[in-house]
Amino acid sequence: MLLLLTILFGSFDHSSFKSIYIFLISFFSNTFSAISGGGAGLLQLPALILSGVPYYQALASHKLATVALGIGGSLRNHKSLGNDISVAWQILIFGLPGVILGSSIVEFISEKYLYLILGIISILLAIYSYLKPDLGLSSGNNSLNLVHKIRFLIFIFLIGILNGSISSGTGLLVTILLIKTFEMDFLRAISMTFFTVGIFWNFVGAVFLARIGSVPTNILIVLIIGSFTGGYFGAHLSKLNGNILIKKTFITVCILVGISLLIKSIKSFL
Repeated sequence: MLLLLTILFGSFDHSSFKSIYIFLISFFSNTFSAISGGGAGLLQLPALILSGVPYYQALASHKLATVALGIGGSLRNHKSLGNDISVAWQILIFGLPGVILGSSIVEFISEKYLYLILGIISILLAIYSYLKPDLGLSSGNNSLNLVHKIRFLIFIFLIGILNGSISSGTGLLVTILLIKTFEMDFLRAISMTFFTVGIFWNFVGAVFLARIGSVPTNILIVLIIGSFTGGYFGAHLSKLNGNILIKKTFITVCILVGISLLIKSIKSFL
């Protein structure tokens, strides 16, 4: 038996194992991300860095791969966008400048403070969602006055800056912001997040980050396949099981992302 295993493992080179490992990480992380509305970077980005990919290249690769996540999720849940196209335009028009700004200054800012802030916010989001049992379980159509609309657009711009400079958690922020601002349910909010953040924000961020260093093509192809299939499968599961599963997964992912970012921040300060 040992001899057979030795022959089997010997027939694969190191790059094959690396590709399989990255695909599995990508598939499962994006499956959970598709259900919760964000958090793919929790597993995918560290996996790339542990594979020997430099941080900025890993971040650019991750963002390009999450475009495939956004496409996969949007294809499965595109009907959930419904009549929210005007909201999508607001997120794109005011969020993309923030993404460009964040991607442009990522080389010049200290990540440890961003990790600390976003980690705390993610954990607070989980606690808030848990304490609000009805949050995101039903869908409405909230009309915004001028003050609320301006506040929403400012938050979108600020989240865009975070999206351009950090990988984890910004999709979760947009999801909960849509739920609170427009009284969307989780499925509707996550569909909007896929379409705007997953596809457009991450593509623009990846293009700007790719200027820092070339993106490894072989790894990128594996990531895109894993992200697309994971995104589609996760969106399928969320549609089958509804908002209760999505909310539970959202809370879990928020806590895990928050803890992960706090650990990164603490390590940076030491």
